[in-house]
Amino acid sequence: MAKSPALAIAAILALVALSGRPAQAAEASCTAPSELTRLDREIAHTAAHLAAGRSLKIVAFGSSSTQGAGASAPDKTYPSRLQAQLRERFPEMDITVVNRGIGGEDAREMLARLDRDVIAERPDLVLWQVATNAIVDDEKVSVEATLVQTGLRRLKAAGIDVIIVDPQYAPAVIRKARAGAMVKMLEQVAARAQVAVFHRYAIMGHWRVAGRIPFEQFTSRDGLHMNDWSYDCISKLLADAIVDAGSRNVAGKVATASRSRS
Repeated sequence: MAKSPALAIAAILALVALSGRPAQAAEASCTAPSELTRLDREIAHTAAHLAAGRSLKIVAFGSSSTQGAGASAPDKTYPSRLQAQLRERFPEMDITVVNRGIGGEDAREMLARLDRDVIAERPDLVLWQVATNAIVDDEKVSVEATLVQTGLRRLKAAGIDVIIVDPQYAPAVIRKARAGAMVKMLEQVAARAQVAVFHRYAIMGHWRVAGRIPFEQFTSRDGLHMNDWSYDCISKLLADAIVDAGSRNVAGKVATASRSRS
Protein backbone atom coordinates (compact mmCIF):
# COMPACT_ATOMS: atom_id res chain seq x y z
CA MET A 1 0.00 0.00 0.00
CA ALA A 2 1.33 3.45 -0.93
CA LYS A 3 2.12 5.83 1.88
CA SER A 4 0.00 8.93 2.32
CA PRO A 5 1.80 12.24 1.59
CA ALA A 6 1.75 13.09 5.31
CA LEU A 7 3.38 9.77 6.24
CA ALA A 8 5.87 10.06 3.40
CA ILE A 9 7.16 13.48 4.44
CA ALA A 10 7.20 12.41 8.09
CA ALA A 11 9.45 9.51 7.10
CA ILE A 12 11.71 11.84 5.13
CA LEU A 13 12.09 14.24 8.05
CA ALA A 14 12.75 11.36 10.43
CA LEU A 15 15.69 10.32 8.26
CA VAL A 16 17.22 13.78 8.69
CA ALA A 17 16.85 13.66 12.46
CA LEU A 18 18.41 10.21 12.62
CA SER A 19 21.31 11.03 10.34
CA GLY A 20 22.66 13.82 12.56
CA ARG A 21 24.39 15.43 9.60
CA PRO A 22 23.35 17.41 6.53
CA ALA A 23 22.63 15.60 3.30
CA GLN A 24 25.43 15.48 0.76
CA ALA A 25 25.09 17.75 -2.27
CA ALA A 26 23.64 16.15 -5.38
CA GLU A 27 22.66 17.23 -8.86
CA ALA A 28 19.12 18.61 -8.91
CA SER A 29 16.66 16.16 -10.48
CA CYS A 30 13.04 17.07 -11.12
CA THR A 31 11.43 14.00 -9.63
CA ALA A 32 9.22 13.01 -6.69
CA PRO A 33 7.43 9.80 -5.67
CA SER A 34 3.91 9.36 -7.02
CA GLU A 35 2.45 9.30 -3.50
CA LEU A 36 3.61 12.90 -3.11
CA THR A 37 2.49 14.22 -6.49
CA ARG A 38 -0.79 12.35 -7.00
CA LEU A 39 -3.98 14.32 -6.34
CA ASP A 40 -6.34 12.33 -4.13
CA ARG A 41 -9.55 14.22 -5.01
CA GLU A 42 -11.30 14.63 -8.33
CA ILE A 43 -11.25 17.80 -10.40
CA ALA A 44 -14.41 17.06 -12.35
CA HIS A 45 -14.85 20.26 -14.36
CA THR A 46 -11.20 20.30 -15.37
CA ALA A 47 -11.34 16.63 -16.39
CA ALA A 48 -14.39 17.25 -18.57
CA HIS A 49 -12.69 20.14 -20.36
CA LEU A 50 -9.51 18.13 -20.97
CA ALA A 51 -11.46 15.12 -22.22
CA ALA A 52 -13.57 17.21 -24.61
CA GLY A 53 -10.70 19.41 -25.76
CA ARG A 54 -12.57 22.52 -24.66
CA SER A 55 -10.88 25.70 -23.47
CA LEU A 56 -9.56 25.59 -19.91
CA LYS A 57 -9.07 28.58 -17.63
CA ILE A 58 -7.03 28.28 -14.44
CA VAL A 59 -6.46 30.98 -11.84
CA ALA A 60 -3.30 30.70 -9.73
CA PHE A 61 -4.27 32.45 -6.50
CA GLY A 62 -1.83 33.16 -3.69
CA SER A 63 1.00 35.26 -2.39
CA SER A 64 4.64 35.81 -3.39
CA SER A 65 5.47 32.31 -4.64
CA THR A 66 2.49 32.57 -6.98
CA GLN A 67 3.35 36.12 -8.03
CA GLY A 68 6.87 34.84 -8.70
CA ALA A 69 9.27 36.20 -6.08
CA GLY A 70 12.66 34.65 -6.78
CA ALA A 71 11.98 34.08 -10.48
CA SER A 72 14.31 35.84 -12.90
CA ALA A 73 11.51 36.92 -15.25
CA PRO A 74 7.69 36.82 -15.46
CA ASP A 75 7.78 33.83 -17.80
CA LYS A 76 9.76 31.87 -15.18
CA THR A 77 6.99 31.97 -12.53
CA TYR A 78 5.12 28.78 -11.77
CA PRO A 79 1.80 29.96 -13.35
CA SER A 80 3.61 30.87 -16.59
CA ARG A 81 5.53 27.61 -16.64
CA LEU A 82 2.36 25.62 -15.83
CA GLN A 83 0.55 27.24 -18.75
CA ALA A 84 3.45 26.29 -21.05
CA GLN A 85 3.48 22.73 -19.72
CA LEU A 86 -0.26 22.23 -20.22
CA ARG A 87 -0.23 23.79 -23.68
CA GLU A 88 2.58 21.44 -24.65
CA ARG A 89 0.49 18.46 -23.53
CA PHE A 90 -2.69 19.75 -25.19
CA PRO A 91 -1.53 21.77 -28.22
CA GLU A 92 -5.01 21.94 -29.75
CA MET A 93 -6.62 23.40 -26.63
CA ASP A 94 -6.96 27.01 -25.52
CA ILE A 95 -5.43 26.82 -22.03
CA THR A 96 -4.87 29.94 -19.92
CA VAL A 97 -3.32 30.24 -16.47
CA VAL A 98 -4.03 33.64 -14.92
CA ASN A 99 -1.57 34.79 -12.22
CA ARG A 100 -3.41 36.33 -9.27
CA GLY A 101 -0.59 36.22 -6.73
CA ILE A 102 0.23 39.23 -4.55
CA GLY A 103 3.36 39.08 -2.42
CA GLY A 104 3.04 39.25 1.35
CA GLU A 105 -0.66 38.46 1.55
CA ASP A 106 -2.19 36.17 4.15
CA ALA A 107 -5.44 34.25 3.82
CA ARG A 108 -7.55 37.10 5.20
CA GLU A 109 -6.24 39.50 2.57
CA MET A 110 -6.78 36.92 -0.16
CA LEU A 111 -10.40 36.42 0.91
CA ALA A 112 -10.97 40.17 0.62
CA ARG A 113 -10.20 40.00 -3.11
CA LEU A 114 -11.52 36.51 -3.86
CA ASP A 115 -14.62 37.68 -5.72
CA ARG A 116 -12.85 40.38 -7.73
CA ASP A 117 -9.63 38.61 -8.62
CA VAL A 118 -10.70 34.97 -8.80
CA ILE A 119 -14.42 34.20 -9.03
CA ALA A 120 -15.04 37.08 -11.47
CA GLU A 121 -12.58 35.40 -13.86
CA ARG A 122 -15.01 32.44 -14.12
CA PRO A 123 -12.21 29.86 -13.97
CA ASP A 124 -12.62 26.11 -14.32
CA LEU A 125 -9.88 25.49 -11.75
CA VAL A 126 -8.29 27.52 -8.95
CA LEU A 127 -4.85 26.70 -7.56
CA TRP A 128 -4.86 28.27 -4.11
CA GLN A 129 -1.37 28.65 -2.66
CA VAL A 130 -1.90 29.52 0.98
CA ALA A 131 -0.50 29.44 4.54
CA THR A 132 3.18 30.22 3.92
CA ASN A 133 2.84 33.74 5.30
CA ALA A 134 0.78 32.41 8.20
CA ILE A 135 3.75 30.20 9.11
CA VAL A 136 6.36 32.93 8.68
CA ASP A 137 4.24 35.39 10.70
CA ASP A 138 3.56 32.85 13.48
CA GLU A 139 -0.21 32.94 12.99
CA LYS A 140 -2.40 30.50 14.91
CA VAL A 141 -3.21 27.32 13.02
CA SER A 142 -6.85 27.45 14.12
CA VAL A 143 -7.28 30.98 12.74
CA GLU A 144 -5.79 29.99 9.39
CA ALA A 145 -8.00 26.91 9.28
CA THR A 146 -11.16 29.00 9.62
CA LEU A 147 -10.05 31.36 6.85
CA VAL A 148 -9.17 28.52 4.47
CA GLN A 149 -12.49 26.78 5.17
CA THR A 150 -14.30 30.01 4.31
CA GLY A 151 -12.43 30.39 1.04
CA LEU A 152 -13.04 26.79 0.00
CA ARG A 153 -16.77 27.11 0.69
CA ARG A 154 -16.99 30.21 -1.50
CA LEU A 155 -15.04 28.66 -4.35
CA LYS A 156 -17.03 25.44 -4.28
CA ALA A 157 -20.31 27.38 -4.13
CA ALA A 158 -19.22 29.04 -7.38
CA GLY A 159 -18.83 25.61 -8.99
CA ILE A 160 -15.04 25.84 -9.37
CA ASP A 161 -12.55 22.99 -9.06
CA VAL A 162 -9.94 23.74 -6.39
CA ILE A 163 -6.46 22.45 -5.64
CA ILE A 164 -4.72 23.69 -2.49
CA VAL A 165 -0.98 24.29 -3.01
CA ASP A 166 0.63 23.99 0.39
CA PRO A 167 3.74 25.90 1.63
CA GLN A 168 7.24 25.57 0.24
CA TYR A 169 9.86 23.51 2.09
CA ALA A 170 12.46 26.25 2.55
CA PRO A 171 14.73 27.29 5.45
CA ALA A 172 12.62 30.32 6.45
CA VAL A 173 9.53 28.08 6.61
CA ILE A 174 10.75 24.86 8.20
CA ARG A 175 12.50 26.63 11.09
CA LYS A 176 9.13 27.89 12.30
CA ALA A 177 7.53 25.85 15.06
CA ARG A 178 4.08 25.73 13.43
CA ALA A 179 5.21 24.71 9.93
CA GLY A 180 4.34 21.02 10.25
CA ALA A 181 1.06 21.71 12.02
CA MET A 182 0.02 24.22 9.36
CA VAL A 183 0.75 21.78 6.53
CA LYS A 184 -1.21 19.05 8.33
CA MET A 185 -4.12 21.44 8.92
CA LEU A 186 -4.36 22.20 5.19
CA GLU A 187 -4.57 18.51 4.39
CA GLN A 188 -7.30 18.00 6.98
CA VAL A 189 -9.35 21.04 5.93
CA ALA A 190 -9.06 20.05 2.27
CA ALA A 191 -10.12 16.48 3.02
CA ARG A 192 -13.24 17.67 4.82
CA ALA A 193 -14.07 19.94 1.87
CA GLN A 194 -13.34 17.15 -0.64
CA VAL A 195 -10.63 19.28 -2.24
CA ALA A 196 -7.29 18.10 -3.60
CA VAL A 197 -3.93 19.17 -2.17
CA PHE A 198 -0.75 19.51 -4.21
CA HIS A 199 1.89 18.62 -1.61
CA ARG A 200 4.60 21.10 -2.48
CA TYR A 201 6.03 20.93 1.05
CA ALA A 202 6.50 17.17 0.83
CA ILE A 203 7.85 17.29 -2.71
CA MET A 204 10.48 19.89 -1.86
CA GLY A 205 11.28 18.02 1.34
CA HIS A 206 11.90 14.95 -0.80
CA TRP A 207 14.35 16.93 -2.95
CA ARG A 208 16.28 18.04 0.11
CA VAL A 209 16.29 14.84 2.13
CA ALA A 210 15.90 11.83 -0.16
CA GLY A 211 17.38 13.57 -3.20
CA ARG A 212 20.13 15.29 -1.15
CA ILE A 213 19.75 18.48 -3.18
CA PRO A 214 21.12 21.55 -1.36
CA PHE A 215 18.65 24.33 -0.63
CA GLU A 216 20.81 26.63 -2.74
CA GLN A 217 19.81 24.69 -5.86
CA PHE A 218 16.06 25.13 -5.42
CA THR A 219 15.52 28.19 -3.22
CA SER A 220 16.43 31.86 -3.59
CA ARG A 221 19.12 33.58 -1.55
CA ASP A 222 16.51 34.82 0.93
CA GLY A 223 15.90 31.24 2.09
CA LEU A 224 12.16 31.62 1.55
CA HIS A 225 11.26 31.83 -2.10
CA MET A 226 11.76 29.38 -4.91
CA ASN A 227 13.94 29.96 -7.98
CA ASP A 228 13.70 29.35 -11.71
CA TRP A 229 14.61 25.66 -11.42
CA SER A 230 12.10 24.86 -8.67
CA TYR A 231 9.29 26.90 -10.23
CA ASP A 232 9.80 25.01 -13.47
CA CYS A 233 9.98 21.63 -11.76
CA ILE A 234 6.91 22.26 -9.61
CA SER A 235 4.99 23.33 -12.71
CA LYS A 236 5.93 20.09 -14.49
CA LEU A 237 4.89 17.93 -11.54
CA LEU A 238 1.67 19.90 -11.08
CA ALA A 239 0.82 19.62 -14.78
CA ASP A 240 1.38 15.86 -14.56
CA ALA A 241 -0.86 15.70 -11.48
CA ILE A 242 -3.67 17.66 -13.15
CA VAL A 243 -3.54 15.50 -16.28
CA ASP A 244 -3.42 12.30 -14.23
CA ALA A 245 -6.33 13.35 -12.00
CA GLY A 246 -8.33 14.40 -15.05
CA SER A 247 -7.79 11.10 -16.83
CA ARG A 248 -8.64 9.09 -13.70
CA ASN A 249 -11.84 11.08 -13.27
CA VAL A 250 -12.91 10.43 -16.87
CA ALA A 251 -11.99 6.73 -16.66
CA GLY A 252 -13.99 6.36 -13.44
CA LYS A 253 -17.10 7.89 -15.03
CA VAL A 254 -16.79 5.62 -18.07
CA ALA A 255 -16.49 2.55 -15.82
CA THR A 256 -19.51 3.66 -13.74
CA ALA A 257 -21.59 4.23 -16.86
CA SER A 258 -20.60 0.82 -18.22
CA ARG A 259 -21.65 -0.92 -14.99
CA SER A 260 -24.99 0.90 -14.94
CA ARG A 261 -25.80 -0.36 -18.46
CA SER A 262 -24.87 -3.96 -17.71
